[in-house]
Amino acid sequence: MHAELDALEDRIRQVAELCHTLRQENISLRQQLLAAQQDNRQLTTRLDAAKARLQALLDTLPEGA
Repeated sequence: MHAELDALEDRIRQVAELCHTLRQENISLRQQLLAAQQDNRQLTTRLDAAKARLQALLDTLPEGA
């Protein structure tokens, strides 16, 4: 009976450690996701600005050029 309780205690400890590890990983992944989303927004803004500049240049070209 004592060995079974010790084994159960070990399993509970392992599950608790895994839960802690997964929580830390989840926090890290959420931070990475937020950073990637921010980068994506910045890149989209830059792309939109480049498109606008390109369109402005195209609009200055004479017809049929």
